[in-house]
Formats: sequence, structure tokens, C-alpha cells
Amino acid sequence: PRDTAVVWVGTGERASRQSSSWGDGVYKSTDGGQNWRNMGLADSKHIGRIRMHPEDPDVVYVAAMGHLWGPNDERGLYRSRDGGETWERILSVDENTGVVDVILDPSDPSIVYAASYQRRRRPYGFHGGGPGSQLWKSTDGGDSWTQLTNGGLDNGLPEGDIGRIGIDIYASDPRIVYVSVEQGERYNASTAYEQRLAGIYRSEDRGETWQHMSDWNPRPMYASQIKVDPNDDQRIYMVNSWSWSDDGGRTFTVPRQSLHGDDRLVWVDPANSNHVMKADDGGLGISWNRGVTWVYVTNLPVSQWYRVGVDNSVPFRICGGLQDNGSWCGPSATYRSEGILDQDWFKVGGGDGFRNVVDTTNNRILYVESQYLGLNRVNLETGESKNIRPNQPEAFIGARRNWTTWPDLDNPEQRLGNAMPPGNWDGPFIISPHDPNTLYAGLNELFVSRDRGDSWTSLGDLTTGVDRRTLRVMGELPDSFTLSLDDGIPYYPTLSEVTESPLRAGELYIGTDDGQVRVSRDGGRSWTRVTDAVPGLPADAWINGLEPSRHVAGRVYLVANNYRNDDYANYVWRSDDHGATWTRIDGGLPADRVARTLREDPRNPELLYLGTELGLFVSLDRGETWAELRADMPLMAFNDLVVHPRDNDLVLGTHSRGIYVLDDVNALQELTPEVRAAPSHLFTAEPAHQIRYDSQRGHTGDMIFTGENPPAGAILSFWLRDRDAEVDLKIVDGNGEDIARIPVGDARTGINRAVWNLRMALGTAQEARFGPSGPLVVPGTYTVRLTAGGVTTEQPLSVREDPRIDVDPTTRAQWTAQLLERARLGLRAQTLADRAQELLEGLAEGAPAQLRDTAAELVRETRELRSRANRLRGAEGWVGPLAADEVSLQAFVAEMLATLEGEADALERRAGG
Repeated sequence: PRDTAVVWVGTGERASRQSSSWGDGVYKSTDGGQNWRNMGLADSKHIGRIRMHPEDPDVVYVAAMGHLWGPNDERGLYRSRDGGETWERILSVDENTGVVDVILDPSDPSIVYAASYQRRRRPYGFHGGGPGSQLWKSTDGGDSWTQLTNGGLDNGLPEGDIGRIGIDIYASDPRIVYVSVEQGERYNASTAYEQRLAGIYRSEDRGETWQHMSDWNPRPMYASQIKVDPNDDQRIYMVNSWSWSDDGGRTFTVPRQSLHGDDRLVWVDPANSNHVMKADDGGLGISWNRGVTWVYVTNLPVSQWYRVGVDNSVPFRICGGLQDNGSWCGPSATYRSEGILDQDWFKVGGGDGFRNVVDTTNNRILYVESQYLGLNRVNLETGESKNIRPNQPEAFIGARRNWTTWPDLDNPEQRLGNAMPPGNWDGPFIISPHDPNTLYAGLNELFVSRDRGDSWTSLGDLTTGVDRRTLRVMGELPDSFTLSLDDGIPYYPTLSEVTESPLRAGELYIGTDDGQVRVSRDGGRSWTRVTDAVPGLPADAWINGLEPSRHVAGRVYLVANNYRNDDYANYVWRSDDHGATWTRIDGGLPADRVARTLREDPRNPELLYLGTELGLFVSLDRGETWAELRADMPLMAFNDLVVHPRDNDLVLGTHSRGIYVLDDVNALQELTPEVRAAPSHLFTAEPAHQIRYDSQRGHTGDMIFTGENPPAGAILSFWLRDRDAEVDLKIVDGNGEDIARIPVGDARTGINRAVWNLRMALGTAQEARFGPSGPLVVPGTYTVRLTAGGVTTEQPLSVREDPRIDVDPTTRAQWTAQLLERARLGLRAQTLADRAQELLEGLAEGAPAQLRDTAAELVRETRELRSRANRLRGAEGWVGPLAADEVSLQAFVAEMLATLEGEADALERRAGG
């Protein structure tokens, strides 16, 4: 608080969701976030809260929640007295219980409140509470503690098992403390608890006694976070369902709002209570009227993509599913100079978005998936949408979130109730690569449709069929009193992956969330269980990916992760015999990255791409060795990836930073051992289009995100073995003439990239740094020539016209010739203006006044002519014959150039005489 340059960050998501990512402890910056240092507590995985002492910045408290998926020791409340150099655990309950919240009394920081939280996820369910969840208080800075719940204190707080607790103190009078407490029976994700035994409590004597204000605590395991206005003890905010109270928590207003409804954090300006900020599943909002209306911050690329796909539009579109923000499509590039804007994206589905699969024969048809395999066929042109989820029950009401996770055996499910066949959170769905009318979709059974989803046939239940009510969590079987029972996992076991061989129709591979791998070679009529043939596959591992080769029959790759069983190892295999035997290929990966998705390159069977929880990796030898592909990307989770089959771009869906595109992966595809041994090598290049970018945006301010377009021109990739090698990269036309030399910058050992802007050179000095400055070349085939390390290599390059421009080749060639002549006139005008200035400055001090006046007039006239000549470039705005005024201007400039060049010659002779 005293030094705003000191910033602490805790890693690992606090919300205990089935999709939560974990971290590696706490980080500290002493320069306002410019640089960071890991300060430890790495094995805590999830940090609930960090608090700093208001007077001593070296005293820091960290609420460490501990592993979500298993027991571990490094959890509880930690304190540092030396700015994080060392830590002491000052509150510990057990291996299943961590601390989710901590807060210090602002008037007396020796008074500390903490909330311990017992919770556990497993692949098959969730338990969100128990005897370990308690509210605690210390009056000596954390040296000793008093338990305020379940201590027989009769202080107004509830007895019995408790779930998540949130704490806040009224800053203007720290005697007033609020807590939100999770407790109840028969949890349901839509209605929360049927029996409200907890909610919001208020103390006016620093926690000695409490008053139950109301039972309001929406989705407590997800948020259970209360915030009191620092200037008004009656104004209370609750997150997850944005709401506020103006009577100390007795009643709440739940407004209709323009932002996302699942809130995570709220901040109230202590100097102005009207100024409120909230972070939610949709981003960040700022309010200046206490949360009634909002400004949405749109310049933060923090989206979490579960899945990404592509179509064959020009430029191609990317469609994908977002965490609780539906499914969206947007362009991989635009024709505007600003790049890709928020407005270029459009929503195609709701809920939690997942797989978005485009019909490869019709870009207008998109199959859009939401959680638990909600599936729609959408016409992107007309907006039509049809629900095609397989095996819908009679009179199904479509409310996929309105499930009851603990069945009421005395009251059987009603016909118009919640009946719905089980589906995975990220349900598998594909279009057959052999027939666009054939679809496969996985629930607990695998279904096939031969009519684009209008009807379905079951191919059988391919899971183990285990009854999860027989599976223990934290040593106990679930019952109706289990807190937040199975939140987010209403179904288990289910199919988690379905694929079909691109080389053979009907050769199917499936994986499940209970560790099953099966193969069918007859379209699903019969199946072979190959689970036991996979060496080292943990029991009940989640099968995350199956990738049949498009190059070699019988080859298939398998990716599993087992972090849901608290095992963070990498698990990747390859089979070359249709799954009969498997070889593990994750040995070259750094430990504990947790593999998530694998793709075989569409052009090179040796090249693999692997997305993990912590980084992107490539293999050039089918998984025998791996290298991290970092480029300028941060370390983050890569949930999905795809290589565009036409444009050869690698599209990456991340779980934190939006979508990245690596343009043109030719260099990776061609990086053979022979290339790496050579002094230098020039890789092939994709066809380059002469896009005419324009600006279509008005004045928008700064709160807008702008995605990058691909580089304007041809991407030229080359290999250097030695950094010190001299590099010469040039473009040669069909007559063997050098038309451009391309700057390569600070070339390094390894793969380098340069961009040719598709213009011809004029021979100016600036071109060595900034690239050719002449007109766009005539579309056609050119040669790229690299000379480096004593080796010269060449590659052909196709240059193509802007796909929006239709012009015959003859007119196009004439237009380029005219532009070249105009560019040369402009260069002559610039050279002449520079020459006139040098003549004036070179006159002797005693030169006649008339001579000096003549030189000054020449400077003025050549500058004016240069300005006129610069207008010649305006002809680039339209492909075709020049307008009459443009022809007239060109003739005038040419004539005046000849005249003024002659006058400059004469002046030079007089000055020299």
C-alpha cells in the first residue's frame, strides 16, 4: 500500500471448476509489473488471496488453496516477514484443506481473518466442503488462531459442514465484518441450494457475534465472495450473480445488466463509491454509478478458447468455442490497415462454446457445439439454426443446465423434467473426412448420422459404464448433503474424443473420460478395446486427443492427461498398427507440462504440433524429440490447434490470451536434418497477394482491441547455421534481372524471416533499411535468391493480384509500367531538389547576390516540383488506365524536370566559374 511499484500476483484459478488451470505459486514485481520473480509456494497450485501489511511491505500473507485434484501438504495460510524470501505456514488444517481468503483489519493489522476451504475434484465429481472449511481469527498477526465456526461458540454462525467462505471488512469501521458462507442440502446448478442454511452474516464486534442477514449466496463454490462499500456499511456486493444490497445484506437487487453474469472480483474506489469495477467471465467492466450501468473494456485479449476450427473463405475464417461466452467466428485477416477488430467477429452459438466444425463443401454451414454436446447446424448466411443433438428424449425441454445431480429416489424424474442423455463437458463431434453428410457424435454412446444430423443411430456405449455414486471423493461416498455435489460434471462416464482415419472410411478411434481407448475398422459395427495395449496409460486417465495420420495408414497418435487424478505428467503415444501396439513419445518433453492436443502436419508426416497446459511444442521426427515453439508468445495453455490446409497457417486456441496465428509454417515442414546441417537454406514460400489495405475506422478512442493482419507481402523464411554469415536476399524477375533486395535485419542462427512488400526497388539509400519503394510488381512468378555462408539457394514465388480486383493481365502490366515511370519521375524530382539545396549551400560567401537569388529560386521551384511529383503516386489507388488529369500531371512533371535540370546544370557552371 505504501509503495505502488511493489505488486504481488498469485497463480492458479481460485474458482474450483472442472476447467480450472493451475499455477506455480506467487510472483512479485518491484517495478510496477515490468519484471517478475517467482517467490515460491509453487506446489500450492491455486492461490486464493494475497494480502500485504498496510504499514510493513515486507509482511505478506498468502492464502494457498492447494491442489484441486488431490491431497498435498503445501496448502494453508502462509506469512512472510522478509518480502517473500522465506515463508512460514501459520494456519494449517489437513492435506485436503487449504485457505481461500484472508483479510487484515486496516486499523489493527494484528487482527487477521482467514477462511479455510476443503474441496476436491475428481474426474467423476466434485465435493465442495467438509469439516475442514472454517472461519478463523487471529489477534497476533497469525501466530495463534481462534476457530469461529463449528467451535460450539453459539456466536450465530452455522454449525456442521461448510463449503467456501468469503470475508470482507468495512474499512471505515473495522468492527463490522461480513462473511458469505456456503452450506445446504441438495445442490442444483440452476437453483443453488434447496435448503438455505447459510448465506450472509454480519458482525459488529470484530467477529465475536454474528447475525444472519439472508441466505443469498449464488453459486457459492464458484465465487462466494462478498464486498462491502468502504464508505457505506449497508452497501454490499455479491459476485457470481451481480447483485447488491442497501440494507446490510437483508435483501438484494439483481439488475438486468449489459455485462457477463458470472462475476469473479469486484473493487470499489475508496475515494468514490460510485466508481466500481468488476471482473467476470466476459472481461472487465467499469461503472460510475455503483454498478447500474457499465463501460465494457474491450481492449484486453484475455479470452479462453476451448476449441478452434477454420473454413476455406478468402481470407479464411476462424470459428471456435469460448469459456462461457458462446461460439464465435471471425476473419484470419482483413483488408483494412487497422487489422482485425472486435466488430469483425460474430456470435454463432451460446453457452460454453466448444467445437465449431465447418462443412468442407459449403462454408455457409457450420456445426456449433456447446457444453455437454449441445449441437446445432447453423447457416451462417441466413442465420437458420437447427438443434441436432443425438438421442433427445421425448418432450425434452432443452435446459441442459437444469439438472439435479442427486436423484430423488422417492420422486422419479418427470417426462417433462430434466431427462437428457449423458454428454461430456467438451463432447466429441466430427464430420467424416470422406462424406460431409456423415457425422459422428459422442455422449456415453457413439452416434452416427448419414443425413447431417437430422437422424442418428447409436453405435453403443463405449465407456466402462461405472456408477460414479460408488466412487469416493476424499474418502467418502456422495450423498444429498455433499456440498456443491458434482458441480460442472453432471454426467460420467462419457466419450471425450472421436476421430476417423482420413485414409480409410469407417476406421474409427474413440477415447473416454474414464480411460478407455477403442478402435473400429468397420464403421462402428464392432470394436476392439486397446486400452491395455497402451503402455503406461494410467487407469481412468482422460483421453484428450486421437489423431489418425493422413499420410500413413494405421498410424495414430494418442494424447491423455491425468491431472484430474492429481498427476501432472505428460502422456503421448504413437501406434503404427491401428492401435494394436503403442510407443510412448513424450520422453523429450519437459516434465509436468500436461499434453492437451496433438496435430500431425498436413504436408510433412514427420512434423507434429503439441499443445500443452504450459507451452507449444513441435517434433520433427514423429515425437522422438521435441522443441518448444515460443516465438514472441507468453507461456500459456494451448487447448486446440489446426493447420489451415490451403494457406498453411497454424491457428492456436489458448486458454488465456485469445487466438494466435503463425503465418506460413513451411520452414517447420521443410526443416530436415540436411537443412539444419547446411550453412544456409531458403525455404519455399506461400503465394503472396497484393492486398490494397484501406482504413475504415473513424475516431474510436483507445478502448478497442486490434488484432494483427498477416505481414503485407511475401513471407520469406531462411535457415542460417552461423549467425555471423553475410546474408543477401533478393528478388529476380523472369528476365533474370534483380528487381529488389530485401532487408533481413539482425539475422540469427536458426530460422529467420523477412518480408518482401511485393514492390520493385528504385535504388534509393533508404531501401536498404525499409525495403523496396517502387510500384507493385506485375503478378506472376518470381525467383527468391538467398546467398549466405557461401551457399546460394533459390525458390520460386507466386505473386497474385488482390482477390477482390478483376483486371486483365495486359492492363495490369501497362498500369505497373506507368507507375514505374511515375515513381522514377518522383525520384528524379527528389534528387533535383536535393541537388538545388546543395548548390545554394555551396555558394561562396562572396558570391554575387544575383547568383544567390537564382539559386534560392531554383530551390523553391524544385521543392514545388517535388511536391507535384509526389502526387503521381496517387495513381496506385485504382488499377487501370490513368485518368486524363493524371496523364497531364505526369507530362507536366516530366517537362518541368527537364527544364529545371537544365537550369541546375547552368547554375552549377556559373557557380564553378
